Amino acid sequence: MESQEYLLAEARRYGYVEGEEVWLRPFMQLPARRVGQVKESADASLVYFAQRFELFRGKVEDLLQKIEEAENKGSFLMKAQHLKEQVASYDALGDFETLHRRLTEAEEGVKVTVNRNREKNLATKINLIQEAGELKNTVDWAGASEKVKELRQIWIKTGPVEKQHTEELETRFQAAVDSFFAARKQFQAEKKAMVNRVYDKYKELIHKSEALQNSNDFEETTRKLKQLQQEWKEVEGSLPRKQANDLWTRFRAAHNHFFERLKVHINTRRPETTGAVSGSAEDNLARKRALVAEATALLDQPMSQAVTRAKELQAAWKQVGPVRGEESDRVWEQFLAACDKVFELSALEHFVRKRQASGLDVSTPEEQYNVRAQALRDFIKSDKQEQEVLEQNLDKLSNAPGNDAFRTMLQGKIRTFQRKIRTKTELIDLLRQRLVA
Repeated sequence: MESQEYLLAEARRYGYVEGEEVWLRPFMQLPARRVGQVKESADASLVYFAQRFELFRGKVEDLLQKIEEAENKGSFLMKAQHLKEQVASYDALGDFETLHRRLTEAEEGVKVTVNRNREKNLATKINLIQEAGELKNTVDWAGASEKVKELRQIWIKTGPVEKQHTEELETRFQAAVDSFFAARKQFQAEKKAMVNRVYDKYKELIHKSEALQNSNDFEETTRKLKQLQQEWKEVEGSLPRKQANDLWTRFRAAHNHFFERLKVHINTRRPETTGAVSGSAEDNLARKRALVAEATALLDQPMSQAVTRAKELQAAWKQVGPVRGEESDRVWEQFLAACDKVFELSALEHFVRKRQASGLDVSTPEEQYNVRAQALRDFIKSDKQEQEVLEQNLDKLSNAPGNDAFRTMLQGKIRTFQRKIRTKTELIDLLRQRLVA
């Protein structure tokens, strides 16, 4: 317990009595303020408010000690900010400026730690997303299912990231997990269907063989049986070992029965297969250029029809064969840019319709252009901010081989935002020509 003399000296250093009121001296650009009234005597009141300061300082010291010792320092950030706010209003006499400085230093230190931890959490969660995304390509579905459970637990235990990334990361992780389970379900369904197909095919070949085993047309029957043997070999898929052995035994018995009757050497003829002929590179290029032309013309159609048709053109593009050389990239970029403009313009018109529904008047062509141009500029600004965040994350990424996949992902997203910005910029010029020029 501080001595009365020390407390009185501290109180007089930071406060004073004026009339029947106790005042705190100005500090940190804050004016002097009244903290209480004189009760018994001026000195007793000064000591009382100095003791109140010691109680407040004790709270600060206790919090700073907890922050120093804690692993999760972020949990104390709000408490530090709350105490710092009280500095300007707490009724006491003492060195509030020093407490404010120490709380500020502690607050900044916690923020640095929180930011560092969030960056670490971001890297951890991105790695978890990558691991989860790769599991859909597994051949060990049982082991992969256990791995998904493990990744989920790690995800839950991993701390938060910056708010602007939270929803995206949660969505991507859940999408990766859902993709795995969808792939597993599809695999199981395909496996069951494959087993049924394999069994039915083997049974069909057995029935055909048994129908031929007593034939006296040895030459033609030999050809047919050789054909059935080849078809047996070409059946894709597998069955449980015992089931497969039983079917093979029955199939082989029918063939052995016939060839034991034959007694002569037969030359076998193997079936020939031919592959499909794809279109020439020149034909493919012509078809793709036609798709580009149609996609470019969609901007002159109603947006609802244009979007539907653009999606149809994208599906048609996938059906066209390859094009060689630099022209392949050039025609693809043209097609991509044309479709992007359709989708971006559709989104813009949807935005404008919502604003008009809220009472926005855009009656003249110039007003229509101004509203759309400003909206596109706002969208561009948002896209650039997202791009800058991605570029900053890319710059911070080390050159470790383990970061290659993450680096490629970031670079791809940066290119996507560059394309979005370029498309919106070109739309501003297009709208100016249509509505103002």
